[in-house]
Amino acid sequence: MSQSAQPVLTLSSGLELRPWHLSDAGVLAAAGQDPAIRQWNFLQVETREEASRRIERMHERWRAEVSAIWAIARPDDEAMGLIGWGDIDLKGGSAEIVYWVLAPARGRGVVVEATKRVSQWALNDLGLHRLRLCHSVANPASCRVAVKAGYSLEGTMRSALLHVDGWHDQHLHALLQGDI
Repeated sequence: MSQSAQPVLTLSSGLELRPWHLSDAGVLAAAGQDPAIRQWNFLQVETREEASRRIERMHERWRAEVSAIWAIARPDDEAMGLIGWGDIDLKGGSAEIVYWVLAPARGRGVVVEATKRVSQWALNDLGLHRLRLCHSVANPASCRVAVKAGYSLEGTMRSALLHVDGWHDQHLHALLQGDI
């Protein structure tokens, strides 16, 4: 991973998954203020300066081979969402997906298509064996994304994730090498 630049991945919808640019800091700061994003994600970014630091950390974590985070965007346009892999374990062959999209992109299949594409990249290009998608049981939209993207529900982890409103049970979905 770190030996090369982070790839730009294209989607059949015409969108692309590209590395975050410092010029996207305003979008990231806006996402940090979005109540729906704040409810389900640990995006504690409130200013452009904090967003710029977060973007720089995304690039550092790519070079350290522990995460791969892309902006979801139209070519030559600002980001409308985030998708990628956190907790990458190259030796153990696993990673966990993270994602969110701003309100105008919700409900249009963007996250499902992006999830399929980054999953294909992680399994085929990166050579991972097991991909995880975890979400609060109170977040049915993420459950629909998991199912539509081909992830199997493996179970419910009790009181596994702390959100702003308290502890949540969490669904665990997985996609394995050979599933797609």
